[in-house]
Amino acid sequence: MLVAHPISAFGQVQAESPVLAGNTPAALSFDAARQRLDRVSSALGAASDELSAAESTAHALKALNRPVVSSSVSVIAYQKSLSVDLTGQKDSFSNAAGQFLEGLPGEFPAEFSGIVQQVTGRIGEALPGLLSQIPDELDFRARQTVIRPNVTAVMPLYSGGAIPAIQHGAEAGAELARAKQAGAQDLSQVRLVQSYFGQQLAQALLASAAGTRDAFDRHLANAQALFRQGVIPRSRVLEVQVARDAAQRALERATMEERNASDSLARLLDAEGGVSPTTPLFVNGNALEPLDDFLATAISPGQPQMRAAQASRHLAESGVDLARSRMRPQAFAFGSYNFNRSDAIPVDPDWIVGLGLRFTLLSNIDRRDTLDAAQARSRAADNAARDMQKTIEIETSRAYNLVETARRSFLLLDSNIKAAEENVRVHEIGFREGEDTASQLIDARNTLSLAQTQRIASAYEYVVSLSALLMASNRGDSFRDYLLRPDRISAP
Repeated sequence: MLVAHPISAFGQVQAESPVLAGNTPAALSFDAARQRLDRVSSALGAASDELSAAESTAHALKALNRPVVSSSVSVIAYQKSLSVDLTGQKDSFSNAAGQFLEGLPGEFPAEFSGIVQQVTGRIGEALPGLLSQIPDELDFRARQTVIRPNVTAVMPLYSGGAIPAIQHGAEAGAELARAKQAGAQDLSQVRLVQSYFGQQLAQALLASAAGTRDAFDRHLANAQALFRQGVIPRSRVLEVQVARDAAQRALERATMEERNASDSLARLLDAEGGVSPTTPLFVNGNALEPLDDFLATAISPGQPQMRAAQASRHLAESGVDLARSRMRPQAFAFGSYNFNRSDAIPVDPDWIVGLGLRFTLLSNIDRRDTLDAAQARSRAADNAARDMQKTIEIETSRAYNLVETARRSFLLLDSNIKAAEENVRVHEIGFREGEDTASQLIDARNTLSLAQTQRIASAYEYVVSLSALLMASNRGDSFRDYLLRPDRISAP
């Protein structure tokens, strides 16, 4: 008896993925998966942290022109030794005293001059003895512990352009981090599209492979029945057996690929139980907007790669300004105040203010070569920015053509599949009646399977190329708009 079964384009067979075993997969739409990725993506978290660090650095350097005020307290123990020679002072005093005593009697009346002379004579005789009590050298030693609370301020007046260069470089670094974060957002969406719809592609290919294998099982059963009835020779049965075994191997490969795709999406979204996508593969029936529209936004200043290139240029220009500043003088004002003047070292001032000028006469780093290197990096950044624009234009044009090719291929395959299904039906009837060979039936079935596979692959190529096109043209946020357009055709 012949085994007759209806031909099914796609079976409902799904292999159990390791990440799904024992767990219920989370049903997620594409929007829900995108929101989940924003929360769990380590790459997006790293980009956000890099941006936060760059912005904090730029904010921290905004006050470089302001004075730096610092306070300090120091405890100092010191000893001071002095040695003073008194010989000269003693001789000077002795001579001066002798001259004074000699002239003193003349300062009094004659009747008192004798008495004064006696007194001055006695003093003159005693003076050497009195002076001998004073040592010729005086030694002095002092020890003290003092506390020195100070407030010191230094304010830059002219940095040679170093401060503006550092500030502009920090701002360029923050802008570069913003561009990288935007690029990471776009790239994460492309990865999500690849994984989210890639799992559906793998499931559809698995279903197609299962349907093909099941169809060949039916063909084999029919061939064996016809052989037993003597309608066809055994060679035709063997032909169908070989084709059925090939279909089984294709099914096993598709099963493994489906497991890998499911595992990749689950790991990307950090979903231990796996993910069950609810947004189907799709193709928009209408053509895209003109290529020039995408090129116009692709090279706009807001495009992440262009933003990054411009930020790199500004960063390199800041490096040139900083290198030039090392060849210029620097001026600054400074001041210090001692809050414990009563307990200060004798040589310490109570307060001090002043102006300073510093110029490096000889450096251990060649400043001219440093400037040349900075200028070379600036030229390299300019060339890289121009090359980036060309690269973006090429990528946009290529992605646009891939999208349109995939869309047209998908639409054309509709009629091919219908014709292939009819061809299989005709050859099945002919084979059961013994009019067609096994090779003709096998070829017809393989042609149908190929058309179904190509249609699924075209839909996947469409969504992946579309996401790449939107990323390159700075339209990453509009992917959802294409997903919701009324001309959307779901696949398979």
